[in-house]
Amino acid sequence: MRPKRLIVVAGATATGKTAESIRIAKLLSTEIVSSDSRQFYKEMNIGVARPSIEELQSVPHHLIAHISVKQKYNVAMYEQEALGQIEALFQSKDDVVLAGGSGLYIKAVCEGIDDIPEADEGIRAELNELFLTQGIEPLQQELIEKDPEYYSVVDRCNHIRLIRALEVCRATGKTFSSFRKADKTQRDFEIVKIGIRRERENLLERIYKRVDLMMQQGLLSEAEGLLPLRDYPALNSVGYKELFEYLDGKTTLAQAVENIKINTRRYAKRQMTWFCKDKEIQWFDAEKELQWDWLAR
Repeated sequence: MRPKRLIVVAGATATGKTAESIRIAKLLSTEIVSSDSRQFYKEMNIGVARPSIEELQSVPHHLIAHISVKQKYNVAMYEQEALGQIEALFQSKDDVVLAGGSGLYIKAVCEGIDDIPEADEGIRAELNELFLTQGIEPLQQELIEKDPEYYSVVDRCNHIRLIRALEVCRATGKTFSSFRKADKTQRDFEIVKIGIRRERENLLERIYKRVDLMMQQGLLSEAEGLLPLRDYPALNSVGYKELFEYLDGKTTLAQAVENIKINTRRYAKRQMTWFCKDKEIQWFDAEKELQWDWLAR
């Protein structure tokens, strides 16, 4: 009897991971566990490109819209929750699909997370004060000087993640990256990693069309409704922070939409930088007619 198998479907935003993961899950008569860190939150729907009702009904999905933006949630908590869900599914399934674009969360499930030191409240307060008084640029500059490796993959517009990395750098004198290179935790199931990619121009076209569609579907109204919750870290996300600036009167709506497209494009590039470092991923071009029969062994 072959070992239980986790099929990881990864890739940048707008590559078509959702459709392909559903196709694979149907082929293998199994279910999907999400590894998209923006789709965990029940208050966020349009702006995170949550799977449609039809898609969610076509194959059971787990860890989507299951927590509130008000709840404390991190990658360590996700690792335990995802592994628990995967093991429960393995009781009746030979395969489980893990799908999403959040590389750190996929890494946590496949390899375990590293023992990153807890935050020093004094250092955190200093960094938050720096951000409030001088903006995000000093955080970016300090991180590129102290940990260029992490700077190359982090969301540079997310001050929460910049501050978290700098806390570790300042407190330990070591790079944040150095705490993310621990030995892999061996899982008791087989892991197959599939990467979905597209040619750059095709991907950019899909990103721009997706943003336009989100606006047509009511993303601005969704952002207006979430304005009172804007200080929660989950809402420091592409698609929301740009519209919050418009609602603050700091930019026009047209410019806010353009900024969403620009920041989504940058985010996709960082995702691919991350995933391309994983030599275990088998890459497939979404422009071609993909066949998954080889998985049904």
